Amino acid sequence: MKKQDFLKKLEIELKISQSSDYTIRNYLEANKKFLDYIKKSPEQVSEEDIKLYLAEEHSQSSAMSVILFLSALKYAYSNILKKDPTINIKRPKREKRLPTVLTKQEISQLLETAKSFKKSWLMISLLYACGLRVSELVNLKVKDLNFEEKIGNVRQAKGKKDRIFNIPDFLFKHLSKQASKQQKAGQEYLFSGPKGKLSSRNIQKIVSLASKRAGIKKPVHCHTLRHSFATHLLENGTDIRKIQELLGHSDLSTTQIYTHISVEELKKIKSPIDML
Repeated sequence: MKKQDFLKKLEIELKISQSSDYTIRNYLEANKKFLDYIKKSPEQVSEEDIKLYLAEEHSQSSAMSVILFLSALKYAYSNILKKDPTINIKRPKREKRLPTVLTKQEISQLLETAKSFKKSWLMISLLYACGLRVSELVNLKVKDLNFEEKIGNVRQAKGKKDRIFNIPDFLFKHLSKQASKQQKAGQEYLFSGPKGKLSSRNIQKIVSLASKRAGIKKPVHCHTLRHSFATHLLENGTDIRKIQELLGHSDLSTTQIYTHISVEELKKIKSPIDML
């Protein structure tokens, strides 16, 4: 089977299983890079080929990158060729890294810097204020906002789950204006650009540029704002199960990472020596 035929079959399998655009893109890219490197037809691929590729191309990669690569290959070969050449390859342990979180002061700096660009400011504000994933912001439609109820709907997010978010009073007027503007322009999505729908990469560039202008030294990504949203809610005393619902986490253990990164909560703990 030719490489292009194999990749096309893989794309079809992924679409049939209703995988996300993110998964489809990453699985196709991983398999294409591997086949380009190994220069063999998919049927000829062996366990040793995969190990060689990992040693040469992924020796400095994170454990998560290696795990995702092996998952992409396993899915492709299991579904198309009915075999799994990765079955005997040991997966590395996932690193337990704490996510980067901005302080409330840094969030204020970021928003103040972005004020010069109204649409950018509104997108950054919404990511933080509602804990949205960047893909959820990109796919947010005008019709998903219910201004009477002051709620918004996230449709078919990660794990094919719907959830709601509260429209903050602080952003209500701005979001209402943006929605009206998009409706008048005949736009389906809440945010769009000259070429139509924005991409996640567009928004990531906006967030990165704003953080540099704000003088924030930490690496700031769209997801950093989601992490900050959850951490600040926890610091304010919000019940972790409510935070779980707001974030759309299926498992509470995913949300519990924020109990380990709340610096403000740790500061409140007195040493026993102070109680003597």
